[in-house]
Amino acid sequence: MTAPVAPFTVARPERAGPVVFDSPHSGRHYPADFVTAASPLELRWAEDAYVDELLSHAPSLGIALLTAAYPRSYIDLNRPPDDIDEALLDGPWPAPLNPTEKSRRGLGLIRRFVVPGVVIYDAPLSVAEVQRRIDTIYAPYQRALDALLREAREAHGGVWHVNWHSMKSRGNAMTPDGAGALRADFVVSDRNGGTTSPALTSLIVDSLQAMGYTVSVNYPYLGGSIVQRVGRPALGVHSVQVEISRGLYLDEPEVKLRAGAELLGRNLRSLSVQLVAGAMAAFGAKAAPNADRERGA
Repeated sequence: MTAPVAPFTVARPERAGPVVFDSPHSGRHYPADFVTAASPLELRWAEDAYVDELLSHAPSLGIALLTAAYPRSYIDLNRPPDDIDEALLDGPWPAPLNPTEKSRRGLGLIRRFVVPGVVIYDAPLSVAEVQRRIDTIYAPYQRALDALLREAREAHGGVWHVNWHSMKSRGNAMTPDGAGALRADFVVSDRNGGTTSPALTSLIVDSLQAMGYTVSVNYPYLGGSIVQRVGRPALGVHSVQVEISRGLYLDEPEVKLRAGAELLGRNLRSLSVQLVAGAMAAFGAKAAPNADRERGA
């Protein structure tokens, strides 16, 4: 497997409106230096598989779309850079660390497990290797997202940002809701209202429910590092996290698209249309769809 030229891809509209999407966990480019104890299929269980493809309509609607290239089993872009379990390393980290509950459950910046009982590494990682992943993959992705949000806010007076994920249809021993817990079709998270005004969360929830989906708000996921970091409603940056149940579109054990993916894709496009209209109304913005693609650097 060959590493990509860049750690992310930006699908940038010709004229971007006040909505930005990102998908930090759909990356599936496994580099040759990724020495792992897990099988290729087991590693894919950690992916938000094909979320980038489900959102491929976004640029045609005037929405900039940022997607990761590397998988989160390699480095998790939705964690703070100091959320590291030092026991995974071959030596002390050169700065203070702040491992969260995610690291304690094996789900930090560097994951210990794919799923319970499936370890990723059978030997410690070097401190230099983890720092390299932060410098060459993690940091560029965060800068790219910041730039897209800044451009949209400066052009339109504000921005609606949706941080897209997929989730297992049932919880397991590593998730907040516990093993076997059946999830809603979607989980919409805004850190209990801390990362956005109510309008964005309500639009997403109401739109999905009108389509017949079940929706949970802030449970079992409150919203990860990205929305917590960038969501600043007082400054015009409104950010929510949306989790899609993989049961809607994926053969989960085999990580293959199934028949439901087509309907889900159409419904997500309809939601995107409503998001653009809502953001344009909120900020008095005007956007023209038409997109081209460019590689991130």
